[in-house]
Amino acid sequence: MVLPRLPLAARRAYRLAFSTSLVLAMAYGFGLAIPFVAPLFVVILSAKPAPPPGPKQLLILLLAVAVSLGVGVILGPLLHGAPLPALAIIIAGLYVSNRLALQPGKAAVGTLLALGLTVIAAASGISPTLASGIISTLVLGIALAVLGQWLVYPFFPEDPAPQVAPPPPPSAADSNWLCWRATAIVIPAFVLTLTNPAAYLPLTVKSILLGREASQLRLRDANREMIVSTLLGGACAIGVWSLLSLAVNLWFYAGWILLITLFLASGMYGVLRTSFKPSFWMASMTTMIILLGAAVQDSANGKDVYQAFVVRIALFLAVAFYAAAAMAVLEYWRARRMQKSNKE
Repeated sequence: MVLPRLPLAARRAYRLAFSTSLVLAMAYGFGLAIPFVAPLFVVILSAKPAPPPGPKQLLILLLAVAVSLGVGVILGPLLHGAPLPALAIIIAGLYVSNRLALQPGKAAVGTLLALGLTVIAAASGISPTLASGIISTLVLGIALAVLGQWLVYPFFPEDPAPQVAPPPPPSAADSNWLCWRATAIVIPAFVLTLTNPAAYLPLTVKSILLGREASQLRLRDANREMIVSTLLGGACAIGVWSLLSLAVNLWFYAGWILLITLFLASGMYGVLRTSFKPSFWMASMTTMIILLGAAVQDSANGKDVYQAFVVRIALFLAVAFYAAAAMAVLEYWRARRMQKSNKE
């Protein structure tokens, strides 16, 4: 069933909203250990609007993800036995993942490689069994995300369009700089996660996504986009959680996510005309999903949801402020260095 009267931007917004909501319902319905990762992958895979990957592409993606995540299992024990060499390997791996993410169509694979090097390595330090369980959850989450896209795409397809040449990649010097800058944003959150992986894993995920966002931003846009997107994502999470009090039900949860994601996707794809870039709306969406997923787990474990939420959003904002400050300092240092080299 095709809806030809809808503009392309509206179709993309509906497709992302329905896919995210459907996959969220499936992830919780099937009892995934970390259910919120599946809708998170929908957003990551939908960053560039395109038809979903086919079965062969999905199989290749799952194999690549399983291998890249498995690297983290090896690095976990090494972090305890030889922390400095292990940290150096992780920093180098994050740089490689950032280089991969800058290539057209490879952003999702680069993000998943970064997750394997950080989240899985930290979890493996606690228990290899825990790390293996997280890997299984992530692989299943990707499979569910693509399945949801397969189910929704026929209703809101892309327009047939001629092949358009991708934009020219940044120069080698700029690519190296963007990769190191994104790596510098992730490392402090990862080191903090090593002190208490169970509590700070969402923080590492947020820092990885911030690093991806930073690689697409100019310095003058960084403060507004990183910090305000975190605040908007937190506000959306509070709104959904408050609305859930009307009826604590999975279908209501999926329905509220559908509505809020539709609003954010409308900004992301240009249905709503704003001065914010698509990366801003995507960051708000991922922040909301992470915060809500963690809140649901806190509630299921009998923890104080509101106290944990305040702590978590404060940490997210701290990471956003750090990312913006790090970008400013690094760009200032780079500008001074280039001035000196030009004078010489």
